[in-house]
Amino acid sequence: MVVGFLAARVVSDELEILNLAVAPAQRGRGVAARLLGEVLAEARARGVRSAWLELRASNQRALAFYRSLGFQEVSRRSRYYRYPEEDAIVCRRALLP
Repeated sequence: MVVGFLAARVVSDELEILNLAVAPAQRGRGVAARLLGEVLAEARARGVRSAWLELRASNQRALAFYRSLGFQEVSRRSRYYRYPEEDAIVCRRALLP
């Protein structure tokens, strides 16, 4: 049974988190934190300097989760998402000095 997944890519010295999802019945058990922690550790080991992601402005639960792991809001993309139309929040976390 798959309880969660994370899709990411590295370009140059930046990691982009493309998608992170956990099955509803498994949420709140640390699955997302473990997945993200492993990806960030691997990226750091490869010399990646920063991690980036974007999320819907209405997704306050996800924003709180990412902030708890050191991500900071750096910008917004106005009307980025469709159906429904919504801003995207762009977040960044430094991995290496």
